[in-house]
Amino acid sequence: MSTPRPCPLCKKPARPDFSPFCSKACKDRDLLKWLGEGYSVPGPPADRPDAEYD
Repeated sequence: MSTPRPCPLCKKPARPDFSPFCSKACKDRDLLKWLGEGYSVPGPPADRPDAEYD
């Protein structure tokens, strides 16, 4: 049986109900980083639908 991976944010043991995180706090913190542009996926710039009105 493999050992569970630690929480990707704080490195505490992950819990199944918040997988892959250890708590709701870490899960929410990760979501806020995605929403606040703290993370990004490499690639070309996306077309903005409102760009034609600039």
